[in-house]
Amino acid sequence: MKNKIRFSVLASGSRGNVCYVEADNAKILIDAGLSCRETERRLKLLGIMPEKLNAVIITHEHTDHIKGAGPLARRFDLPLYINQKTFEKSLKTIGNLSRPVIIQTGQPLTIEGINIQTFTKCHDAADPFGLVVSFNGVKIGLATDLGRSTRLIEDHLKGCNALIVEFNYDQEMLEKGPYPLELKRRIKGQDGHLSNQQAGDLLRSVSDDNLRHVVLAHLSEKNNHIDKAFDEAADALGESGVDGVNILISRQDESCPMIEL
Repeated sequence: MKNKIRFSVLASGSRGNVCYVEADNAKILIDAGLSCRETERRLKLLGIMPEKLNAVIITHEHTDHIKGAGPLARRFDLPLYINQKTFEKSLKTIGNLSRPVIIQTGQPLTIEGINIQTFTKCHDAADPFGLVVSFNGVKIGLATDLGRSTRLIEDHLKGCNALIVEFNYDQEMLEKGPYPLELKRRIKGQDGHLSNQQAGDLLRSVSDDNLRHVVLAHLSEKNNHIDKAFDEAADALGESGVDGVNILISRQDESCPMIEL
C-alpha cells in the first residue's frame, strides 16, 4: 500500500465512534468512543495491530467520542491530539495522559506524513471540529456531529475523494418517535445533528468528479432507517451529476470494510 491511504469507520453512532486512517507508516485513530478492548478487537479484525498506532485525534468531548481515549493512550503510550477546551471538558473521562498534544481548531497538523486540516463545526460541545485528512494528493473529509452545514465546512469538503458524513435522522421518524420533546429539539437544533435531507444538501454542495466513496455515519437507531439514508445520498449524488460513487453505511456494531484510495 505504498503511497496509498486507507481508512475504515470502526464504529459510528450514539454508543461509540471511531475512525481509523493509515498511510505508509502512519496509523491514526480519529476519536475513541468504544472501550479500549473493543477498539483493539475491531482493529485486529481488520489486520491492524493496536501497538502500531501512532496517535489519537479527538474531535470533541462527548462520551461516544472519548470513552476509550484515555485507556488507549496509556496502554500504547500514544500522543493524544486535542484542543484546550475539549481537553478541559474531557479530563474526568480521559484521566491522566503522558503525551497530550494541545492543538488549535483550524491548525494544520502533520502526523507521520499524513496532513490533517481541522475546521470548526456547529455542535453542542466546547470546541468541536471536523477534519480533512490528506496524503499523496488524496483527501478524506469527516463531518459528523453537526447541526448544520456552513460555507467553511463546504469549502473544506469540496474536492475530497472520500467523505464520511452524518446522516443522523429522518425528520418524520424523529417527530413521531419516542424521544422526549427536549431531546428532539436538541437533535434538530443548529448545534445538534444533521437530518438525511440536510446531509443530502451538504453532499449536493460538495460533490464533484473527485468523489469516489461516501460513508453515511452516525445513523440513529431509533430515528432513521438505512434505506432512507441511502436513498437520500444516492439522490443527492445523482442530482450533482456524480457517477460511480461507492455509498457505504457505517454501523454501530461492526466496522466498515477497509477502503483504499
